[in-house]
Amino acid sequence: MGTNRGASAARRSADGAVLSTGAVAAGEPAPLGATVTSAGVNFSVFSKGSTALELLLFDGVADARPARVIALEPQTNKSYHYWHALVPGLAPGQLYGYRARGPNAPERGLRFDAEKVLLDPYGRAVQFPRGWNRVVASRPGDDAALAPKSVVVDVSAYDWEGDRPLGRTFSETVIYELHVGGFTKHPSSGVVPERRGTYAGLVEKIPYLQALGITAVELMPVFCFDPQDAPPGRVNYWGYSPVSFFAPHPGYGSRTGPSSVIDEFRDMVKHLHRAGIEVFLDVVFNHTAEGDHAGPTISFRGLANDVYYHLQADRSRYADYTGCGNTLNANQPIVRRLIHDSLRYWVEEMHVDGFRFDLASILARDERGAPMENPPILWDLESDPVLARTKLIAEAWDAAGLNQVGRFVGDRWKEWNGRFRDDVRRFVRGDQDTVGPLASRLLGSPDLYAHKEREPEQSVHFVTCHDGFTLNDLVSYDRKHNEANGLANRDGADENFSWNCGHEGPSDDPAVETLRNRQVKNLLALDLIAIGTPMLLMGDEVRRTQRGNNNAYCLDDETSWFDWSLVERHSDVLRFARHLIAARFGTRLEHRLSLNEILRAVRVSWHGVRLGQPDWSAHSHSLAATIRGFDGAAHLLFNAWREELEFDLPEPPADAPAGWRRWVDTALASPDDVCPPEEAPPIAGRSYRAAARSVVALLAVLPTRPAP
Repeated sequence: MGTNRGASAARRSADGAVLSTGAVAAGEPAPLGATVTSAGVNFSVFSKGSTALELLLFDGVADARPARVIALEPQTNKSYHYWHALVPGLAPGQLYGYRARGPNAPERGLRFDAEKVLLDPYGRAVQFPRGWNRVVASRPGDDAALAPKSVVVDVSAYDWEGDRPLGRTFSETVIYELHVGGFTKHPSSGVVPERRGTYAGLVEKIPYLQALGITAVELMPVFCFDPQDAPPGRVNYWGYSPVSFFAPHPGYGSRTGPSSVIDEFRDMVKHLHRAGIEVFLDVVFNHTAEGDHAGPTISFRGLANDVYYHLQADRSRYADYTGCGNTLNANQPIVRRLIHDSLRYWVEEMHVDGFRFDLASILARDERGAPMENPPILWDLESDPVLARTKLIAEAWDAAGLNQVGRFVGDRWKEWNGRFRDDVRRFVRGDQDTVGPLASRLLGSPDLYAHKEREPEQSVHFVTCHDGFTLNDLVSYDRKHNEANGLANRDGADENFSWNCGHEGPSDDPAVETLRNRQVKNLLALDLIAIGTPMLLMGDEVRRTQRGNNNAYCLDDETSWFDWSLVERHSDVLRFARHLIAARFGTRLEHRLSLNEILRAVRVSWHGVRLGQPDWSAHSHSLAATIRGFDGAAHLLFNAWREELEFDLPEPPADAPAGWRRWVDTALASPDDVCPPEEAPPIAGRSYRAAARSVVALLAVLPTRPAP
């Protein structure tokens, strides 16, 4: 390995910093990023089209000039499109960045800017200076003092204490979508101030998650993101604005130092695993924080703009299938490798159990934007042996209208079932023509997934998620109220299939509040009873409200935070959710059966208020189902009508000595609304009166048989 003979004490960089005079070796193109070795730190970065590259070493994150500039020579420090160097004497914690020279020709898709400090796309840690300003980064001029910097990290220096991913099956999974910051930022959380809104703060609340009974947390984006990518005066709270696909977001760290943030994330994973809870990440591989043609130059744009992004026929403009200004081009080999390497890193080095892919259908678009039958990146991930035990979940649509729910590529991808959300909301609201769709959603959506021998958990179903109304607001508002976002209430979905139960917003009317509480339990019951993998939104189990805001992506305040006083205020709803989750794991139902096998193994009979006479008409608002097989029988009653209905009951199984028992009735006050199945009280008679807008579940449990 030769030395960089181009470095000379007489030379200075454009900003006046002295260029390196040390014995910088040529280095290696692999691995990408900054790698700590016994001989120093090896740096490697991809930059196709650049004519010169400088490695910048900084002493402080806000320094106006680098302490050292290493000019990389094409003859010595470049292999193909990879620029590299081995710098001796460096240690973990070293701040660094790049400057790339090349054509600034937007009409050709090239946007090199030698004045901009660029993040390493493979950097394991990122630090932002206090003066970071994305507006300044969008203008011409030197931004060294204001630019975020990558940090050298030795990721091998951590004791996992024997931790291993849990490897749960989807049939054993109940997902809880939460925001790391918002989970504990509220003063009522009881977390000490310095740990509120952090990975460490989440650890303090693990006992709550255990008691709730969920088996996996799905963390909203924790890849380092730009908090300023938001309307003026707001912040990017949700985090769907990545600047790095390897670095954990430093704003969620309670301790200073980039390696401390990484270790704190790992501590969180380790503690969650010890509690039996898996960790899924909501990953954003569809766009970056660099935005559209007027956006800031942070990393990818300044290294290889025409490689990293989908461009329009007018190469100065970005194809925008994300609604965020740009779209990553996953068809390019370097981008495919980036995504692949990122996921492997989070699995191998951070022990993450699964991923939910934001706007995953974008990864299926070709260079012209058309959907591909066999998208290379999706098959790459599906067939990767390192990811073989990792859960892959697709949000199978994008912002440009491509919807692949039920048709997403591959054999092991699970899907967010948006059809479940909409059909269940419409039924509970009392819409017409909803009974037939409800029946399909309860059985794992065979109309969407039965064309393949898929697991019943192919459908990751939910009623609410971060995007839209909370469960409380779904039954409290007819209209969105997003004025606080600063966009004149134009953002967010206009159709939410919500109903305010007779009054818009908070109400002191006991009748309105009673109805809302019942509707919340109806929606929870449908989500947690249905076949598939259920997901709950943070705080829905205690009726968390966003005051009618259905797009609170830019509000890092009490609008979005978990108010822990609700745990006591709505303890009956919390108890209801806990019991339904616990009951999902109390069955001897054989795991790993396909959806079709489940449906063949049980007998499902549909009814209306009269046995054997379901009303599938558009005007129907009620349905009943008898499910026989496995551990006994269940009889389910769904009444979305505004009046009570008397339902006939079928004969219970002959070998169920106690007959029908009432497990769930959402119209009853706690604790009679739900109980452990083995404690369900028997009911008398051949009919059951289901109150207006209620869900009832009756069980006929067979005697426990001794193991063979």
